[in-house]
Amino acid sequence: MATTVTASLRLQPLSSLSPPPSSKPLYLKFNTSHRENLRYLSSLGVIPQNPRLAPPVDNLPAILSAVNFLKSKGISDEDFPRLVYLCPQLFSPTFSISETTDPVFDFLAGEVGASAEESRGLIVNCPSLLLSDVEYCLRPTLVYLKELGVKNLNRGSKTNAHVLNTRVEKLRAKVRFLKSIGLEHEEAARVCGRIPAIFGYSVEDNLRPKFEFLVYDMEREVEELKKFPQYFGFSLRRRIRPRHWHLKKKGVRVSLSRMLMWGDQKFYSKWKP
Repeated sequence: MATTVTASLRLQPLSSLSPPPSSKPLYLKFNTSHRENLRYLSSLGVIPQNPRLAPPVDNLPAILSAVNFLKSKGISDEDFPRLVYLCPQLFSPTFSISETTDPVFDFLAGEVGASAEESRGLIVNCPSLLLSDVEYCLRPTLVYLKELGVKNLNRGSKTNAHVLNTRVEKLRAKVRFLKSIGLEHEEAARVCGRIPAIFGYSVEDNLRPKFEFLVYDMEREVEELKKFPQYFGFSLRRRIRPRHWHLKKKGVRVSLSRMLMWGDQKFYSKWKP
């Protein structure tokens, strides 16, 4: 007798990382027939809805196994289209999903200290985490981040997800840049601890142009940057430059935080064009 499996088909907006609502979901009972499996997988967004684009019959068991494994780890129905788009390898018939990703789930829970929902957030924000080697990639990165004082890495944010999946050498490059502009190692570490998003910024395309504008155009000291390292998080083109030149025309000089933290309405109301 064919085994009957029950699968939830409730879909939520892709932008949401919250658990599905507790209202009664729609269920589909399906056995191992090819057509019903296709319908189930297409409803999750794992395979195209067009039957002509469906994968070969022999590939379905592996795809279904991957779906069931990920759902057992807390991945929700609405997460699958994003996982398929960003990390299709997870659903490849040649990919051993449990063997490859189980160590990552264990690492997130045991060493990062992430709950099931936080792990889900980290993975959905950066699915390639599941393809990273724990021993050679993820663990050294976590150790280095902790040495710098970066905290709350268990939270399922996009920044945390991508920072955890960044190789140590790339992290060190940002610290070297901060030291090259006049920060001591401890000061550079504090900056990274306060603004871990800095690890995602390009040195040559983002950090260096902002620093050069600060020193040469704004004629400010590195000490101001130490007090307000959030400066690096603002857009040079949309925020820093226009506000600096606006204040300069007015003959006004204020702290970096006051110049950048205020919203447009408050800023331009205070110093009207």
